[in-house]
Amino acid sequence: MSTCTLGTTLLAKGVRRKTTALPNPTDLEPKIIRNDEGTKVNVIGDEMTFKLTGKDTNNQFTLIEEHNEPGVMIPLHVHTNEDEIFKVLEGELELTVGGNTTVLKAGDLAFGPRNVPHSWKVIGTTKARVILSVFPSGIEHMFEELGQLPPGPPDLEKVAAICGKFGISFV
Repeated sequence: MSTCTLGTTLLAKGVRRKTTALPNPTDLEPKIIRNDEGTKVNVIGDEMTFKLTGKDTNNQFTLIEEHNEPGVMIPLHVHTNEDEIFKVLEGELELTVGGNTTVLKAGDLAFGPRNVPHSWKVIGTTKARVILSVFPSGIEHMFEELGQLPPGPPDLEKVAAICGKFGISFV
């Protein structure tokens, strides 16, 4: 992988600090993902399709499409490593972020910063289709691991242990 050299930064009193090199954007391969393409994972009832992962974006972000029935929900939890953006394409999503609860409808989006508790639930009478963007990437590995759990009611201790490895805890 090549990098873009940013050089040095002159700080107060002549102190110099070498700036961090960033990945060269030309190292990334263009990718087109069709509507019906992607890696499908059922994460304890949350139907996900990975559209872009860290492998595709040089670990900058992950993009997931969720398509869920009314009643599917994720309880209140906190991420310590990543920020999330929820963009509703179809249906309705009740979202709580930082103690504020709202209903997102088609076209609405919300930002869930790291270290702020949040939860969501599909409401209404139709399926919800949501694009979840996660910065930086890595959460897809947790979702893959959770997707390997046996069907049926989840073993909450196992779920919490897996999530904990990725800096996520339930409130």
